[in-house]
Amino acid sequence: MVTEFGSSLDYNRFVYDLLNGRATVASHTVAVYSIGQTVGMVRGEIHFRSGHTLRVFEQVDFLAQRIVKYSYEVYDRDGTQLWWYDPMPHPHIPELQSTHPHHKHAPPDIKHNRTPAPGIAFDRPNLPFLMAEVESFGVEVE
Repeated sequence: MVTEFGSSLDYNRFVYDLLNGRATVASHTVAVYSIGQTVGMVRGEIHFRSGHTLRVFEQVDFLAQRIVKYSYEVYDRDGTQLWWYDPMPHPHIPELQSTHPHHKHAPPDIKHNRTPAPGIAFDRPNLPFLMAEVESFGVEVE
């Protein structure tokens, strides 16, 4: 079992520990909310010193210890959307089946260009992978 998903408090602590004091993070608004006895929602933005922004939405079932819905979007400092991840099934696209239903939308033609997303899952936290991806993409600004 993934202990980070044990309860809303556990996941809140995990997110707080991941974000606070991290050298690459300038600020964030990410919060974990209870929306039922066993369901929580994670919503907010992570602003990186590089100028990139990661927008996060997750719905987490703490009883099942898994993410049930998500959307992750990355923007450049000028507000241009660079990529996003979503779990909308596309069974007709053979190239996406290795990580079905998880996939990444990326340029060119960001809406229609989809690639597999091996770092994204329902049964483990995705934030560490997403933050590392943004951190490796950006150059820090002093």
